[in-house]
Amino acid sequence: MQTNPTQGHIPVLVIGGGQAGLSMSWHLQQAGIAHLVLERDSAMHNWREQRWDNFTLVTPNWQCALPGHPYDGDTPHGFMNKTEILDYLERFARKVAAPLREGVAVERLTVRREGGFEVATSAGSWTADEVVVASGGYQTPVIPRYAERLPADVVQLHSAQYRNAGQLPEGAVLVVGSGQSGAQIAEDLHLAGRKVFLATGDAPRCARFYRGKDVVDWLADMGYYDMPVEQHPLREGVRDNTNHYVTGRDGGRDIDLRQFAREGMELFGPATGYADGVMRFAPTLAANLDGADAVYNRINASIDGWIAQQGIATAEPPSVYAPVWTPPAERESLDLGAAGIASVVWSIGFSAGYGWIDAPVFNGRGYPAHRRGVTPQPGLYFLGLPWLHTWGSGRFSGIARDAGHLAERIAERLAASAVASHAPAADVALAA
Repeated sequence: MQTNPTQGHIPVLVIGGGQAGLSMSWHLQQAGIAHLVLERDSAMHNWREQRWDNFTLVTPNWQCALPGHPYDGDTPHGFMNKTEILDYLERFARKVAAPLREGVAVERLTVRREGGFEVATSAGSWTADEVVVASGGYQTPVIPRYAERLPADVVQLHSAQYRNAGQLPEGAVLVVGSGQSGAQIAEDLHLAGRKVFLATGDAPRCARFYRGKDVVDWLADMGYYDMPVEQHPLREGVRDNTNHYVTGRDGGRDIDLRQFAREGMELFGPATGYADGVMRFAPTLAANLDGADAVYNRINASIDGWIAQQGIATAEPPSVYAPVWTPPAERESLDLGAAGIASVVWSIGFSAGYGWIDAPVFNGRGYPAHRRGVTPQPGLYFLGLPWLHTWGSGRFSGIARDAGHLAERIAERLAASAVASHAPAADVALAA
């Protein structure tokens, strides 16, 4: 049996070559700390391969603030499309010029008894003093087991595989899940003229624009993107929240599922199972729509309060969303064949997939315990997770701040280790 060779020791290993991993590399280079970035596929792989053709950012371009690489286009209040996002990210990658090994899959991370870590990969093993896991929290697509029972002639895709309406066979489409991706994919299919059935969840929604300004701009003015998770009313529980659905498409607009229903989209509650040609749904459609609208109105009301408190003059008065459609009755089943459904797009998210990490840092649900990315295991960090520190942590707006914080902690630990071992500083702070 052949085994992969031992590759040697590196002070810091960064796992993941997306925007989080490269942001970490940028800060480590600024600190002069030797490191290596390992990427299973290629840099920014998920942005190229797991976004549909009409994908756009849902936050305005001005929030793109990767380290040393702020948005530099002509439409700060617009929403970059997929091509523009890739250009922005590829220019960032060239600017960072990280010490990057692509095509290297990390298979196991273990804590060494003598200190530090061993990282086994498809290209061999490294040891490291510090490890930053920057692979994100969206790694393994979630598809329910009952999907295996659907007829073989029904095409099934996960949202990460969906590109456009043309890749699906003729016929109706069932989209399962109404979070950001599910709602936008349902809209994409609807605008393409496809008959869409949508199984909704409890995702909230928000307005795109309100009282003359993008809602994101208002919330930024109000400090929401700088609020630490410890100050949020839900504390760490906010990390379990589903993102609000809205879109940046065509200059940005609301996504109103009720309006889609008026236009012929058929809505249901969450899908719960399948048997004998029939998909089953929970009878919670009305509650899901009401809950999403309540969040929508609550956010707008908080903006109204801010405007009044600050004495801001606006041309638009306060308003409250009134439903344009209500479900006539809860429908708990759908015969896929009778409805002409030829394809299903599963958009119920991802699981984190941290089974390759052998370290005592996870809670009972497999989520890493940490404080601003610093785990209880000395030298092990996470970066790029939603609400790692603030609302912006999992977005382009807050990742630079989080990476800078971790770089400071790493530098402190390496310096302390050098002092303890009487090693020259150059041994732990080398040019990357």
